[in-house]
Amino acid sequence: MSDASRHGNAPWVPVDPASPSEPPSEPLRPLQRIAGRAVPAARGGTREILEPATGSVLAIVPEGTADDAEAAVAAARNAFDHGPWPRLFAQERARVLHRAASLIEAHREELACLETWDTGKTLPESRDDMVQVAEAFRYFGSLIATTGGEVNPVEADALSLTLHEPVGVAALITPWNYPLLQASWKLAPALAAGCALVIKPSELTPLSTVRTIDLLHEAGVPGDVANVVLGAGPGVGAALVAHEDVDMVSFTGGIVTGRAIARVAADTAKRVALELGGKNPNIVFEDADIDVALDHALNAVFYHAGQVCSAGSRLLVQAGIYDRFVDGILERAAAIRLGFGWEDGTEMGPLVSEQHRSKVEGMIALALDEGASLRLGGGRPDGKRFQRGTFLQPTVLTGVRREMRIAHEEIFGPVLTVERFEDEQDAVATANETRTGLAAAVWTRDVAKAVRVGRALRFGTVWLNDFHPYYPQAPWGGMKESGVGRELGLTGLREYQEEKHLYLNLDVRPVGWFGRSLDVSEG
Repeated sequence: MSDASRHGNAPWVPVDPASPSEPPSEPLRPLQRIAGRAVPAARGGTREILEPATGSVLAIVPEGTADDAEAAVAAARNAFDHGPWPRLFAQERARVLHRAASLIEAHREELACLETWDTGKTLPESRDDMVQVAEAFRYFGSLIATTGGEVNPVEADALSLTLHEPVGVAALITPWNYPLLQASWKLAPALAAGCALVIKPSELTPLSTVRTIDLLHEAGVPGDVANVVLGAGPGVGAALVAHEDVDMVSFTGGIVTGRAIARVAADTAKRVALELGGKNPNIVFEDADIDVALDHALNAVFYHAGQVCSAGSRLLVQAGIYDRFVDGILERAAAIRLGFGWEDGTEMGPLVSEQHRSKVEGMIALALDEGASLRLGGGRPDGKRFQRGTFLQPTVLTGVRREMRIAHEEIFGPVLTVERFEDEQDAVATANETRTGLAAAVWTRDVAKAVRVGRALRFGTVWLNDFHPYYPQAPWGGMKESGVGRELGLTGLREYQEEKHLYLNLDVRPVGWFGRSLDVSEG
């Protein structure tokens, strides 16, 4: 029986897989999970979670404080220092992760609905996310079962081994745009490595993470190994980062917060992994397949209303096709269907909150002040059904120049800026002129040019004739101010492991360095 069932506190409603569900009529009431128990906030605080499309109260959740962080870290510390999880054979942990993947697949529709209600994204998007979540657990389960240490080539009379051991207690801080997908990129490798953990989801979108922690417990992860605390960054998040018993922090979110985390973590010399977003150029050359590039350009920026860390919100188009390409973008973007995420036919939902919508609107105003031309959207949609939600029209800005702030600062909304470039050298220089370097894309039929430009771009991921694919087998992360470290792939597992050198002397005898002037035979 799951922890939630024992405590009579299922923070979700039954979902009919055959019929996409609207949000529940009564607020959901999930609790935190600390040491295997469902608990309210230590000081009794609560927070209302608003459903972005309608503005209604979706859930009432605990608003934790440093006290809750302290309790969760204590549970995780005890689990790591004295519990069985870090000491299990890797194959045993792998079996638990595979069971977790199966449970996520079995609860795919339920989790997808929670994600859609929480974030505003469409159900098809959320369903795709759940597939990738399950794949992450399966991949890291398989990886830990088949990845060992190394034998180092040293002299014949010694054995030198490199071992990979769990880093300890990991604090995982996740964002609101892809709550469960981003959580899985941290949870799966941390658990595979043998860590104990405390996860703090965004205070805006905690529901799917709480539910998944219960599924992990059901799969066999001990309750004190995987803890979830709810609350805002300045309270819970800051306490986790500063805690002396936390061995590493993995954070996905904004650059300003990432810098603050790095500074605080330095006081205790804990490991830090940061994924901090970026301003991602999508480069279209004259010789590209224009129809395909156009289709992907729309998907790159308007998927999940542009609330994607790797969104292709900066479109660079070669001069010879600029006008034709922009006309195509405008025609297709104007036809995007806004609506509620659970409704069939909706192509783009709302932004996550009123505060975030206001921020994006401020970025649009900044672009216009800098001299950009508003070619489409820029405001809130008309119609009574949109009045209570946090919707924003698909927006296209042209006349953008590389020196403008709008060309360098992350918008994180359904706003596309379009710049013109002349040749390959100009495209590379324009794309690289940014302080971040998360992802980029190149569109051309010339394979040699694609590889040449791809290698010249200073970004952690460069897609050639595609945009947005992620694979658990491939590393994900950025250069420059886009972060430190990598998620996914073998590198993503190593983030949660310490390397240990184990040396065995096979020819045990005295060194004879000191005391050479003495005749030991004289006693």
